Amino acid sequence: MIVQGNIVDIENKRIFKGEVEVLNGKIKTIRESYHSVENYILPGFVDAHIHIESSMLVPSEFAKIAVVHGTVSTVSDPHEIANVLGVKGVDFMIENGKKVPLKFNFGAPSCVPATSFESAGAIIDAEDIKKMMENPDIKYLAEMMNYPGVLFDDAEVLQKIQHAKNNKKPIDGHAPGLRGDDVTKYIAAGISTDHECFSYDEALEKLQKGMKVIIREGSAAKNFEALIDLLPKYYAEMMFCSDDKHPDDLLLGHINELCERAVAKGVDVFKVLQAACVNPVKHYNLDVGLLNSGDDADFIVVEDLEKFKVVQTYINGELVAENGKSFVDSVDFKVLNNFNTDKKKVSDFEFRSSSEKIRVIEALDGELVTNEIEADSLIKDGNLISDIENDVLKMTVVNRYKNSEPAIAFIKNFGLKKGAIASSVGHDSHNIIAVGVSDEEICKAVNLIIENTGGVCAVSSSEEKIVSLPVAGIMSDKPATEIGKEYAEIDKMAKDLGSKLRAPYMSLSFMALLVIPSLKLSDKGLFDGNSFKFTSLEVK
Repeated sequence: MIVQGNIVDIENKRIFKGEVEVLNGKIKTIRESYHSVENYILPGFVDAHIHIESSMLVPSEFAKIAVVHGTVSTVSDPHEIANVLGVKGVDFMIENGKKVPLKFNFGAPSCVPATSFESAGAIIDAEDIKKMMENPDIKYLAEMMNYPGVLFDDAEVLQKIQHAKNNKKPIDGHAPGLRGDDVTKYIAAGISTDHECFSYDEALEKLQKGMKVIIREGSAAKNFEALIDLLPKYYAEMMFCSDDKHPDDLLLGHINELCERAVAKGVDVFKVLQAACVNPVKHYNLDVGLLNSGDDADFIVVEDLEKFKVVQTYINGELVAENGKSFVDSVDFKVLNNFNTDKKKVSDFEFRSSSEKIRVIEALDGELVTNEIEADSLIKDGNLISDIENDVLKMTVVNRYKNSEPAIAFIKNFGLKKGAIASSVGHDSHNIIAVGVSDEEICKAVNLIIENTGGVCAVSSSEEKIVSLPVAGIMSDKPATEIGKEYAEIDKMAKDLGSKLRAPYMSLSFMALLVIPSLKLSDKGLFDGNSFKFTSLEVK
């Protein structure tokens, strides 16, 4: 097979008319030749950090959509399913991913559970990490979210890091806002990347201290604008990722969108493509071709180097997508889950109080970090209730692995004027998380999730909608186009209920992520991410 076009030689920063000859899935030769084809041939895009589970699709269904956008490989942290099902969940992701051409590269989840301050469905300890690191299907140690454990020399944390070092596998970081001596020690432990930088200065410090920074632009966390001006100088040490990409967003685009935006800002196209195509392959030692003779024939054909509209995607010489059509087939798989809690009563969501002030989580659109603010209490018959007028709404996290009392908090900026929304996608332990205008609506939404053993839902006095997620309570067993359409509809319903957030369900899913400050809620209570301990809802 021969593919003609303008060859984009990223390493040597040149473009020339030529052709790529493919034999047995490898690039046999790349040679200059005159022809009239105006398309561009370049290495395929790599998402340098993503949780496939957040697309609500199993890997094989994710692949069907990603290849359309020119993605040939991902660096995938399966800690979402690991928090539900442990090593068995990681094995499910690896085996399902092997059934399709896209090159998934899974890591060993380093923090399962993410903290001891929440209830997860499984534990992955240092001995499990040792075994996983010896597995050639495991490419790296996934994001070390427990940065306090690194800073305070926690023996279990350091043991996990050492197992990765012993197997010469990279170690991913997760340290939002970590600066100064703390980040110096974190890097010295062997941690080589961070995708959590949310300011220019933070990312610059980490780059200057030898860390690779991954620019994240997902469905909820959007750091592209804050960090992209670093790319012209530090293009050799930066990559692109989505981290968390909801299905409706994935249907629209992937890493190709970030390339388009970067070039539109005037960043040199070779530097953009170095970050999007080359750096992840070299950093993680991936078996992904980079458009050189002898490489795996993993490359894409695009119309131009401005919009990056993908004409064709090849993986191991196989044409897997063309002009918006995917040739990746759906595959059969066994549905796994871990869901064991009974339906709740309205009274379970009452919070008896006489306090005049309460601590409130302030959600920030497009950010995973939150603020802690104070608000006046609204109390009815001794029960703290949602203050719709001031957009201070009641929120709950419900343990889905066993029966226990729901945890209660209040949150600002979700904007609901009626009804409630709920989800069993609640990073990282994936308990049920809900927010609503009344205890009755919250209870209705939580019970709808329980009845379906997982999903995302929206309820009002007259309507109920749910996207069922029977695979570990976080992924669908349906095709990508179907789940993408369903998700878009429920996203619209949440906004019709009043939410002004760009991605209300994605934002909701991170309100239980304790390792990102400032104030979050676990199934065990309100948590201060700065002091790393529980705090009280009531301000005394």
